[in-house]
Amino acid sequence: MSLAAETKALIEKGMATPDPERAAIYAKAAAELAESEILETALRVGDVAPMFELPDAFGNPLRLADVLETGPAIVSFYRGSWCPFCNLELGALQRELGAAQAAGATLMAISPNQPDESMTLIEKHNLSFPVLSDRENRVAKQFNLVFEMEAGLVDHYISIGRNIAEMNGSEKWEIPVPATYVIDQDGVIRYAFVDLNHRVRAEPAEVIAVAASLQHGD
Repeated sequence: MSLAAETKALIEKGMATPDPERAAIYAKAAAELAESEILETALRVGDVAPMFELPDAFGNPLRLADVLETGPAIVSFYRGSWCPFCNLELGALQRELGAAQAAGATLMAISPNQPDESMTLIEKHNLSFPVLSDRENRVAKQFNLVFEMEAGLVDHYISIGRNIAEMNGSEKWEIPVPATYVIDQDGVIRYAFVDLNHRVRAEPAEVIAVAASLQHGD
């Protein structure tokens, strides 16, 4: 099943038990996000990616520059372990990990979650690619993906027991817009998928096809 099909099923499941109050909160937050300049300022194809270094869930540092010595990098920014659509995407990426490795690419996922949160996610979905902790969204900000959550949305998440700032070890309620990049060995972005609708994600097969084309010199 494609990631798009899985996402559609999750959306339809939520629609089966509609909550007008929650829908209004989400709509207001979406409208505020739409007024941001993220789509205009986020790094895009042709830009040079920042050469970041981040710790994985085990505390081991991973340097993008080192990764690119062996092949292209597939970088997925996700909101956090609390996001069901992020969970779907990471599970789909895990299923395609073999294809990514066959394409000579290194797959990694980045969120502002603390390492303990990342470890829980890894165990839940049996992830075997690096899941990196981007404290205070330092790297996501270099990609121009970060926004501050709207006050009503913050109150909503607190009311249902999701203290996202605490999960991130921060006082700020900031998260990245989900985004997927393919970065070639020269550090140039060759594929960029950024959508303000957090339910819309890049299809893993499409992303891996781009990475594979780089290995063939396309």
